[in-house]
Amino acid sequence: MEITSQLGAVVAAAMAVRLGQARHVICFRTVYEAAALSRPDEYPPLRRETVDGQSQWFAPFNALSAVNWTAQYAMRHVAKYGLTREQLAQIALTDRAHAALNPRALVRKPLTMDEYMSARMISSPLCLYDCDRFTDASTVLIVSAGSAIDEVTCVPIRIDAMAGTVERLSWDQAEWMACYPTGVDLWKRTDYKPKDVDTAQLYDGFSFQALAWLEALGFCALGEGGRFIEGGSRIALDGELPLNTFGGQIGAGRLHGFGFAHEAVVQLRGKGGARQIPGDPRVAVCTSGGGPLATALLLARD
Repeated sequence: MEITSQLGAVVAAAMAVRLGQARHVICFRTVYEAAALSRPDEYPPLRRETVDGQSQWFAPFNALSAVNWTAQYAMRHVAKYGLTREQLAQIALTDRAHAALNPRALVRKPLTMDEYMSARMISSPLCLYDCDRFTDASTVLIVSAGSAIDEVTCVPIRIDAMAGTVERLSWDQAEWMACYPTGVDLWKRTDYKPKDVDTAQLYDGFSFQALAWLEALGFCALGEGGRFIEGGSRIALDGELPLNTFGGQIGAGRLHGFGFAHEAVVQLRGKGGARQIPGDPRVAVCTSGGGPLATALLLARD
């Protein structure tokens, strides 16, 4: 349904213009989750009378939320690599700090470590503040052919490389989330390297997914994600790799992955306002998904 996750739509659009099937393609995602949850009579929760299709892998274990299987991968990092909750907290704390600078963010109140550590557990080791926030919003991206550059009035941002992975669902859970092979593939398709990236906009439906993307994209070694973000200075707005500068889905609200591509473009155009990263950013990576589905885009301002 979503190809290689939500931003797979942008990949499909880029392929269409590359092959000459279109000059301009509109990609959009409209989210109506927060309002729908407040109106259960009009938008009743989905109910199933049988266990079949995709639900067969989750329903028998009452693992109906993605937080359940994401937590399994996170717990392996805890057991195998020594990931601590204080380290993982830096994703949520950074998201909320950056959201405070974004006038369109859903939650603009910074989060403290004490608040994070005292929050109720959802699926260990992920607590309430490790989860993104439902919202109502639309995000629109326009993908244009290079030959149509004279028809574009804004500063164009080039898709330098793209990659995606779909893992099969089965009783045998994949050893690694789909973000890991996707990250490897991305760097095979470009001359850029991780050190060239000025900002990373990484999917954070749950905080651990952003941490996994950092490892998958080679910003740190496998198992080193927790130590890489420890203290939060590396991923802060003025750090070596500013992360989710609009607040991510944990702070700005759940935009189904499209918000990360939008923010990457905003930063590369220098239009971030109070949240604009310093210097002259020219290369950004943005992602969506990361569990059984994953997409990564490397964007550049030439």
